[in-house]
Amino acid sequence: MSGRGTDVDAVVIGAGHNGLVTAAYLARAGLDVLLLEARSSVGGTAASEPFAGATVNICNCDHLTFRTTPVADELDLGRHGLEYVDVDPAQHHAAWGATGAPGGIGPMWSSHHDLDATVDEIAAVAPADADAYRRYATTAIPAVRTVLEAANEPPSIASLTRLALRRRLAGVATLLRWGRRSTADVLRAHFDSEVVRAPAAVTGPVVWGISPETPRSGLGALTPAMRHVARVGRPIGGSGRVPESLLAAFRAAGGTVRTGARVAQIRCDAGTVAGVGLDDGEEVTARIVVSACNPHDTFLAWLRDPPAAARDLIRRWRSVPHADGYESKLDVVVDALPRLLGEERSLGPTTVVAPSLAEIDRGHRLMASGRVHERPALLVNVPTVLDPTMAPPGRHVLSIEALYTPYRLRGGWSGSDEPRRWLEAFAGLCEPGLLDSIVDWRAMTPDRYETEFHLPAGHATSFGGGPLAALRNPNPELTDYETPIGGLYLTGAATFPGAGVWGAAGRNCATVVLERWDRATP
Repeated sequence: MSGRGTDVDAVVIGAGHNGLVTAAYLARAGLDVLLLEARSSVGGTAASEPFAGATVNICNCDHLTFRTTPVADELDLGRHGLEYVDVDPAQHHAAWGATGAPGGIGPMWSSHHDLDATVDEIAAVAPADADAYRRYATTAIPAVRTVLEAANEPPSIASLTRLALRRRLAGVATLLRWGRRSTADVLRAHFDSEVVRAPAAVTGPVVWGISPETPRSGLGALTPAMRHVARVGRPIGGSGRVPESLLAAFRAAGGTVRTGARVAQIRCDAGTVAGVGLDDGEEVTARIVVSACNPHDTFLAWLRDPPAAARDLIRRWRSVPHADGYESKLDVVVDALPRLLGEERSLGPTTVVAPSLAEIDRGHRLMASGRVHERPALLVNVPTVLDPTMAPPGRHVLSIEALYTPYRLRGGWSGSDEPRRWLEAFAGLCEPGLLDSIVDWRAMTPDRYETEFHLPAGHATSFGGGPLAALRNPNPELTDYETPIGGLYLTGAATFPGAGVWGAAGRNCATVVLERWDRATP
């Protein structure tokens, strides 16, 4: 018992990395916290798991934004087993068929944390864009610094004004100007070559599931500059070391986790939250409930006896469409290290293989009709090059993430040849023998993310836009982290600052919860 008339002080629903972050901060502050997870293990799509004798990441393994937060230091995650290896070059870039050869890959270049090294790489493949990239970076880097710093506290007019003044408005004009344009327009204004433009579009709007031609998506053009502000890293042992270390920190602070516990109800009483009900009929009372799950389930499926103050909230979310999933991932265990044909670059860092901007936009339209582009955008790496602990001696893990792969694929995903087609297409870019070296492989497609990770339609609702979008947000609970129902809070990818292994949303939510708790507790 919490000692306050409830079973626990707080229940956190969902043990993805944001739920774990919130739970760990609350437990560290002295609250009696119960963390509930429907799956048999924690971490959600930030987890790693065993496959074919190796360790594979559920999603792509590059971490950048998480390393710009204070979470690891404040929760002492190093003491709980989290260790990173820096990735530099941060990323390789190429365009499908840029050479004109059937099935060929275009000239490659690499982005580094060091700007000068990146400019030198571009000069070798697109000389006219080398100086242009330096000008781009000079414009974009202050905006990136503002975005990353803004993410580390709950957004408000006051907090963003303080930040802008502290930074002497650096980057603010860029955020305003680019935020009114499409990513494609911003990239075309800076670069002439598709070798530079196309990969930049993939790591921005394509990863978000939208076309680079989408109006007001221009902040997606900031993504390349992020690698010059912060370092890309990978947790040794796989991406799952982040949620594992968070769980250890949570338990060390006295928190309790229950896996295999599916929430069916969020119960309200007298205008405030009263606790949760599980699908087996068990009830847990609590003064605080934090949902780290998608808002549609939280507000439309689970709420019981909500107060009148929640009517507008429920009405709004009934009208918010739930987007479909669009990401797939191939995990391929091989007994020989794959190498790109004619390239000395290692596949240790992620390689972006991108169609042109026009073909990316066509791929987005194809996705809407249930089809996949002939040459989809790919994010490819072999994590075992930089972290041999992820596979036994003599084995490697090849990770291929394919984008714009629709949840509602024509004919359905069961029995589809699409994943095999992507694998064979990538093998065509490699030295002979990749397909023969395969020990085992699997395809994680949107339907599997739905059934195995409880993501409706294979997609986690994600907050869109930067800090300025937080001020224009029609759903304030996504930026305030609290709801009109007293004691009910929200975190996760749907809340500011959005998806990816970031953790800022979890920390921000905990900040809000603890402020309210301190006010209410004598």
